[in-house]
Amino acid sequence: MLDLSRLRALHAVQLHGSVGGAAQALGYTPSAVSQQIAKLERETGTTLLQRQGRGIALTDDALMLVRTAQEMLSLAEQAEIALEERKGRPAGRLRLAAFPSGARGLMPRVLAQLAADHPQLDLRMSEVDPHLSVGLVARGEIDLALAHDWDIAPMPAPEGVCSVPLGEDHCEVLVPAGHPLAALDTLETADLAGRRWVCQPPGTVCHDWLHTTLRTAGQEPDVAYYVAEFQTQTALVAAGLGIALLPRLGRGPLPDGVVLRALEPVPTRRLFAVTRDCLLRRPAVRATLRALREAAGAGPSRNAANATDRVV
Repeated sequence: MLDLSRLRALHAVQLHGSVGGAAQALGYTPSAVSQQIAKLERETGTTLLQRQGRGIALTDDALMLVRTAQEMLSLAEQAEIALEERKGRPAGRLRLAAFPSGARGLMPRVLAQLAADHPQLDLRMSEVDPHLSVGLVARGEIDLALAHDWDIAPMPAPEGVCSVPLGEDHCEVLVPAGHPLAALDTLETADLAGRRWVCQPPGTVCHDWLHTTLRTAGQEPDVAYYVAEFQTQTALVAAGLGIALLPRLGRGPLPDGVVLRALEPVPTRRLFAVTRDCLLRRPAVRATLRALREAAGAGPSRNAANATDRVV
């Protein structure tokens, strides 16, 4: 009888391309994953991993077992869903992901509400950029992800994954108080030409939006500082080192010396949740979607709301 946990470990190695990547995804140590694979090799009497340069590769036998593992893991998931449906209440483990400002601005109240209302629900969350989290949901590594895209660049959902709209998040430009743009009540795209920017690193949704928008307007963005954390971006703006485009959600209070200016047309992020089609039957997923809708409909967090009051 093949052990499902060992097949899961092999499946994770194939997904992530390494024992270390599999260990991180499963919450194990690399040594524990290696032990699971070694036991599976002994049980099956075949070699599953082989050296390939500095990395490893799965043998043909291992790839056949991975296909079997996918089917078995899918059946196990269906059984878990059916059992939770019979109970009629959220229970068991639910693996969540959220983009950074959503993790800060929405998820604390959502997680606290779910924990209070459903004590049998075991919630786990990772902070993940939307470019990655949608794929994690599609591969079955995450059950539900809070994600976002921009009005000018919608993110398609892979096959078998559904997107549930939650609301919108608007953005403004952060400007040093003594900057020439601070004298304007509302900014237009043309006003941004030749400005030095603080922006999120390449490969993130916010980075792609800024570059796409300015290049569409015939401008090449001058990004001097690539920074992932919004608080660090704000600190750089406060130091007079550039301007930044930040969403309201999870932004936090602004320091002295930084002002917000509205940009027309208003940059809008679409907030949505993604989950696999089959998981919409889970009471835990339905309860989480309700909590996300309520939190998104309530608007930004208190700190973010305080920050938006400073728009002039």
